Amino acid sequence: MADDEIPSPRDPADHLAAVAALRRLADQLEDAAVEQAIRSGWGWPQVAEALGVTRQAVHKKHAKRLIAAGVTLRRRQ
Repeated sequence: MADDEIPSPRDPADHLAAVAALRRLADQLEDAAVEQAIRSGWGWPQVAEALGVTRQAVHKKHAKRLIAAGVTLRRRQ
């Protein structure tokens, strides 16, 4: 196996479970990073650009969760 090759389980169920676990981890990392950025004063456009998505997409995905967590969201000027 080459150094840059990703090993994969032989059983498709194990392989798919690994993909699902990585997606959950990526979502958790994104949630934490977005919350940290917003708490640090970043605006939705900055967060969106860093994630490679639109401002609307990042707001729709994270705003309700952040409000529930007690994060004060800035209003657009």
